[in-house]
Amino acid sequence: MRALVRDGHDVVCFVRSRSGSDRSQTAHEIRRQFPGATVRVGEVTEAQSLTDDGFQGEQFDVLLSCMASRTGVPRDAWAIDHQAHVTALECARRAGVTQVVLLSAICVQKPVLAFQQAKLAFEKLLIESGLTYSIVRPTAFFKSLSGQIERVRKGKPFLVFGHGELTACKPISDADLGDYLAGCIDDASRHNRILPIGGPGEAITPLQQGEYLFALLGRPPRFKHVPVALLDVIIGVLGTAGRVFPALAEKSELARIGRYYATESMLVLNPETGRYDAAITPSTGSDTLYDFYAGLVSGEIAPDRGDHAVF
Repeated sequence: MRALVRDGHDVVCFVRSRSGSDRSQTAHEIRRQFPGATVRVGEVTEAQSLTDDGFQGEQFDVLLSCMASRTGVPRDAWAIDHQAHVTALECARRAGVTQVVLLSAICVQKPVLAFQQAKLAFEKLLIESGLTYSIVRPTAFFKSLSGQIERVRKGKPFLVFGHGELTACKPISDADLGDYLAGCIDDASRHNRILPIGGPGEAITPLQQGEYLFALLGRPPRFKHVPVALLDVIIGVLGTAGRVFPALAEKSELARIGRYYATESMLVLNPETGRYDAAITPSTGSDTLYDFYAGLVSGEIAPDRGDHAVF
């Protein structure tokens, strides 16, 4: 929202009654954070609320959606990543919208999870809608890679899967991603395209993240190597038990999500090699993960991880 307001757009932000990564922010608190934007409250899953509370009979040019399911389990994924977007698109068209900027995820390149399939289903619908679209697929967020700072600060080892170099990513900050999303509105080169995007600099592995944290805290590096096979055992046990106890089926899906992120890089898949390729993963912005870590350690940045946590 800040980037949109800064760029001179007339912004109306439609939010749930309890928003933010930990669902603790009220509409009043959100209004204070984003001066210059109009904040309206309602239910994103209900067409009547979107129409009456959101659009309110006004005409709009662009729909920019950053909606995502909080858990990624099938029920939430299809309700938010797909159906809520379908509903929003229908309401937006009636309000005169001719352009859509959609925040998706780079992991849909290899869709094995429910939330990835739900996102792709809506991406397809949007592409076929006839509207001008920009589908932005960012790599990992800073928030999702900051979960181990406290355990390292307490003297515990940094957890890595395998040898710590199974995956890599080009992390991107909220601010840099916001700038990129806002820029999609007027930049014709981003129209009617799927746009993978990462932050600045080289790709970073979990091992490198841990090494930097220990150096930042002035401590010798200590790592605990977790075998991926352990996740496979957990997934198998929960999946079997989930046939009897539905709640455990959801936990099995969460474990599958964890395994995916433990073994798949958040980089562009090279169509020629079938491998993740940092060299062809576009970069944007100026904020680095290491600067973010330094801010968290010094207290200049307050932790706000919510459902973004990997650990």
